[in-house]
Amino acid sequence: MLTVPAGFLTGLSLIVAIGAQNAFVLRQGLRRQQVLTVVLICAFSDAFLIALGILGLGAVINSVPLLIEVFRYGGAAYLLWFAGLAIRRALRPKALIESETQADSFRSTVITALALTYLNPHVYIDTVLLLGSIANQFDDRWLFGIGAMTASFVWFFSLGFGASWLGKFVKNPNFWRVLDIFIAVVMISIAAMLLTFQFN
Repeated sequence: MLTVPAGFLTGLSLIVAIGAQNAFVLRQGLRRQQVLTVVLICAFSDAFLIALGILGLGAVINSVPLLIEVFRYGGAAYLLWFAGLAIRRALRPKALIESETQADSFRSTVITALALTYLNPHVYIDTVLLLGSIANQFDDRWLFGIGAMTASFVWFFSLGFGASWLGKFVKNPNFWRVLDIFIAVVMISIAAMLLTFQFN
C-alpha cells in the first residue's frame, strides 16, 4: 500500500510551489472571501486533470502542439492582466477592515479560479503529463492517483483556511502592498516562463 503515499508525496511536491493559482488561493484566504468555493474548484480541478492523465490524455496533448500554444498565449495574457490588477492595488493599498470589505462577486471569483487553473499550461504539465505518466508506471495506478488527488485537497484547504492565521496583519495597508507586489511578480514571472519555455 505504499502506492498511495507515493502519489501523495509526488503530488504535494508538484503543487507546493509559488504559482498563480496558489497566490490567488492565499489572497482569498487572507480576505476570508469565498474561500471554500476557491479551494474546492482548485482541488477538484486537480483531481479531474490527474484522472485524465491516468486515462492517457497526456499523450493526446503531446500529439497536438497547437493546443499547447493556445494555452501558452492565452494563459500568459490572463496572467499579465491579473498582474496589472495587483500592481494597481499595490499603488493604493487599503487595510482590510471586515465591516468595510466588499467581496468580489461569486461569478468573478469562480471565473478567476477557473482561469488561473485551466489557462496555465504548467497545470497540465504537472497533473496530466507528469502525474499521469508516473501513475501509469504503477500496477495500482489509481491508488497513486488517489494519493496525488488527496495531496491537492490537503494543500488547498490548508492554504486557503490556514491563511486566516495571518489575520493580525491584514489591517496594515503595507502588508497588502507587499502581498500584491509579490503576486504581480509571480504572475509576470510565470507569464514570461510560459512565453519562453519549450514544452516539447
